[in-house]
Amino acid sequence: MNKKQKKMLARIIIAAILMVGLGFTEVSGPARFILYMIPYFVVGYDILIKAGKGIKNRQVFDESFLMAVATVGAIALGLYEDGDYTEAIAVMLFYQIGELFQSYAVGKSRRNISELMDIRPDYANVEMDGKLEQVDPDEVEIGSVIVVQPGEKVPIDGIVVEGSSSLNTVALTGESLPRDAKAGDEVISGCINMTGVLKIRTTKEFGESTVSKILDLVENASSRKSRSEDFISKFARIYTPAVCYGALALALLPPLVRVAFMGLAPEWHDWIYRALTFLVISCPCALVISIPLSFFAGIGGASKEGVLVKGSNYLETLSQTKYVVFDKTGTLTQGVFEVSGIHHNELEDEKLLEYAALAESASSHPISKSIQRAYGKELDRARVTDIQEISGNGVIAKVDGKEVAAGNSRLMEKLHIPYINCHQAGTIIHMAIDGAYAGHILISDIIKPHSKEAIAALRSAGIEKTIMLTGDEKRTADQVAAELGVSEVHSELLPGDKVAKVEEILEQKPKNWKLAFVGDGINDAPVLSRADIGIAMGAMGSDAAIEAADVVLMDDDPLKIAKAIKISRKCLRIVYENIVFAIGVKFICLALGALGIANMWLAIFADVGVMIIAVLNAIRALFVKNL
Repeated sequence: MNKKQKKMLARIIIAAILMVGLGFTEVSGPARFILYMIPYFVVGYDILIKAGKGIKNRQVFDESFLMAVATVGAIALGLYEDGDYTEAIAVMLFYQIGELFQSYAVGKSRRNISELMDIRPDYANVEMDGKLEQVDPDEVEIGSVIVVQPGEKVPIDGIVVEGSSSLNTVALTGESLPRDAKAGDEVISGCINMTGVLKIRTTKEFGESTVSKILDLVENASSRKSRSEDFISKFARIYTPAVCYGALALALLPPLVRVAFMGLAPEWHDWIYRALTFLVISCPCALVISIPLSFFAGIGGASKEGVLVKGSNYLETLSQTKYVVFDKTGTLTQGVFEVSGIHHNELEDEKLLEYAALAESASSHPISKSIQRAYGKELDRARVTDIQEISGNGVIAKVDGKEVAAGNSRLMEKLHIPYINCHQAGTIIHMAIDGAYAGHILISDIIKPHSKEAIAALRSAGIEKTIMLTGDEKRTADQVAAELGVSEVHSELLPGDKVAKVEEILEQKPKNWKLAFVGDGINDAPVLSRADIGIAMGAMGSDAAIEAADVVLMDDDPLKIAKAIKISRKCLRIVYENIVFAIGVKFICLALGALGIANMWLAIFADVGVMIIAVLNAIRALFVKNL
């Protein structure tokens, strides 16, 4: 408990002891009133102040106003009738117990998320004059070398230039196994260095690093409200004034009708008591508190598992997902390409590979990098001129004065060069030198370890269709799709074609079914934005993809997609349970209160009891480990 909660607990205990003690005294008259007002003001003074401020600011109809009117009215009845002020104190006491409970529950939810917030680094070590100086991470420029010692957090994204160690990534990815890091490896901020000393050359500023973006996502998640939360907010704005006017009518109209039309005694006490009971019952605490708390807990539970959801609206959309569309490279496959063969070459293998590596030397595409790695020698960029990169086709460049074309079959067709198809599955880079076909290079991608399991998990989670989009040729795409168990595949797509294909699928699917797109590359950003919900790979994915996505998987594991969907469905199930339970109990008790069957004690259950049950149910959204 924090200091404020402990203070409230002390007030509740003091008020409860005083109220019980007064029950054994036999004081009457003004002395009894004064003595009973002591526990009332001890436990309820802040509610009366809030109600007064609300009236002053013309924001009258809230929970504090309802509680103030109900309890002050009960005290007035006690003064008028028999001097019994116990119900007024009890209503305020139990209301504050409920408020304390929900405050503690929200705090518990925040503490679970704060485990993620612990990744925020306080400083970065920079070597100056042979000594380590601790500086603010914001002051470290790109390209600086920082030192991370055992037990410290990696403050900024970068590449290890010296040392080796194990990194604890549990706060980022939910993965309990440490990851090894050595010279040449990329490391992301937020990891905890466990063993050796690492020297890291920074590749981003602190504000653009992984840790900053994650913290920003979590801190701003609550600002993006779901339709359920918007409904509850609008419902409370209409409902609260409606029940206030209803209670006023209940207090005034029946007595007046009894006197004017029935010739009976008005029984003001009975109807005012019913109206006050009606007010206590009507307090919408359970809905106003438990629904946002359910979403907050769901987002917190997901973040502990390495799934960052940018807002409760996206959590709600994710729960309705029935189609999952995947980009292939870097999403279902590792995006680690290897040259696995050179066929039909007119030159020596090494010479053809040299021409290809030089032609592709300006490209950062994974396929280009794999050709450069396979060549394995230093590239003399001065030998290359007139580079033309043709999106979705390949590259044309002059190498040693010869025109070299390296790309897919579309590039060969574009250049009107006859080519030979490869009988093996993989990515084929056709080569042409000075307009003549020179052979092709076969490049294979590696499927991620959990990709097949992820597709099966999505099917078992009730996903109707899994679809793979890729720029690969049809045979390679079909082979990968068959191996993974994907239900539909579309191949040989240019980046723009992926958006068109997703739009086509969106038009064909049933209206109430949502489509999620999963991608990692900069070319995926437009598709991530166009889908009902975009899911990005956070560890290796591009910044553009992460910015465009609504959900980020911190460890790039496609198996987490099914988990995220299950978390969202559990969260929404809890939300609907709370809505039905709270509204159902409220309306039943309101009817009983209006008929005079319910008293203040039932009113307290309808308000505080329902709120506590709803909040307890909401906290279940935090527990997602075994989903």
